[in-house]
Amino acid sequence: MEFTLKSAAFSYGGEIPWKHTCDGPDLSPALSWSDPPAKTQSFGLIADDPDAPAGTWVHWVLYDIPGSVRELTEGLPKTPDLSNGSRQGKNDFGRIGYGGPCPPRGAAHRYFFKLYALDAKLNLKAGATKAEVEKAMKGHVLSQVELMGKFKR
Repeated sequence: MEFTLKSAAFSYGGEIPWKHTCDGPDLSPALSWSDPPAKTQSFGLIADDPDAPAGTWVHWVLYDIPGSVRELTEGLPKTPDLSNGSRQGKNDFGRIGYGGPCPPRGAAHRYFFKLYALDAKLNLKAGATKAEVEKAMKGHVLSQVELMGKFKR
């Protein structure tokens, strides 16, 4: 079996629904995955937009997701620590948790949800940045999958 990431909200390359954007209630989308590598101890998730005018914009940083977890429900609380033991970092809006697509008017932007299977917990404090999480993941990534959605205003 293959390590895969999917969402009930949108398919790969599909449109991200309004409710998951800054124009709507800005709820994080439900995500699920299957068949991570056998030695997975935790997962990390980074969602970003490489099409942002100022360069890649970070929308969500989530880490220390327990290795036994296979899904994230829609609308996770925007709190530093989640009930399943996961921690959320700071996005480029300067807030903890998910910040949905909010592009300028014009062409559609691509939003990449990248899930990393890791051989260790990162043990970073809540509120870490994408750069801090990527640095801590170095040498611990067993596998990576991604889901890309699009949104335009």
